[in-house]
Amino acid sequence: MFVTPAYAQAAGAGAASAFTSFVPLILIFGIMYFLLIRPQQKKMKDHKAMVEQLRRGDQVLTQGGIVAKVVKVHEDGMLDVEIAQGVVVKTPRQTIAQVMNKTEPATAA
Repeated sequence: MFVTPAYAQAAGAGAASAFTSFVPLILIFGIMYFLLIRPQQKKMKDHKAMVEQLRRGDQVLTQGGIVAKVVKVHEDGMLDVEIAQGVVVKTPRQTIAQVMNKTEPATAA
């Protein structure tokens, strides 16, 4: 008397029902990957390439909104940037948000 007939009929569902219940979760994860994760990874890769190509003379915009000129590039991931005439600040490479003007490499004379 404690078991209703509806519960007895649902017991024979099997593995096919379990698989079909996971299909929407798999689809949601796939959509999230292509709409959110993949573009963010591409953006991070592009930023890393931009920061590695910095050299002396480039005009940059920092994440703090300061427009500066790269004076010296250190090997330890630091930059010396000039924010005003005679004012040189040391900053990490990762704080560069954008390269505004890129200098041309010196030609061999």
